Amino acid sequence: MVYLLRHLLSVLLLPFTVTVIVPLWLLRNDVSQNLAPKLVEVRLLVLGVGAAALLIGLTLFISTLVHFARTGRGTLAPWDPPRVLVVQGVYRYVRNPMISGVLFVLLAEALLTSSRPVLIWFVLFLSINLVYIPLLEEPGLAARFGERYRLYKKNVPRWLPRVKPWLPPWD
Repeated sequence: MVYLLRHLLSVLLLPFTVTVIVPLWLLRNDVSQNLAPKLVEVRLLVLGVGAAALLIGLTLFISTLVHFARTGRGTLAPWDPPRVLVVQGVYRYVRNPMISGVLFVLLAEALLTSSRPVLIWFVLFLSINLVYIPLLEEPGLAARFGERYRLYKKNVPRWLPRVKPWLPPWD
């Protein structure tokens, strides 16, 4: 039960805040839908891309959350991180699929709501992570997991996925 509460708390405080609380707060006064395309065909295309982005984002997020819990024996929260380096599933293709999932959800929200403030929030969140991950998160992972993480980092790209999965030599 405590294990489940740890995960629930980390999800509520981090990705739920980023993808639900902040966008709802931004949308509360944004009734203009100033990004909505005028042509129906273009609007349908934007909605289709938004729906696809939402599906990709939720799939990535749920998959990574399961791997953190099962393999990593930790949560997505920095105060309760995985105890084991996770190099399973989508993590064999790309190092930051959880953040990618959150970014896909934010992009989907911006497209589906035609909201300029939500699109700006997406760009801001992306920018924060472009700085935070290499400057703070990755050195912490290298300190925690040592040579395994350095080898993983050398073989698996940060953002753009590999074509073939990387198979760590310790598997």
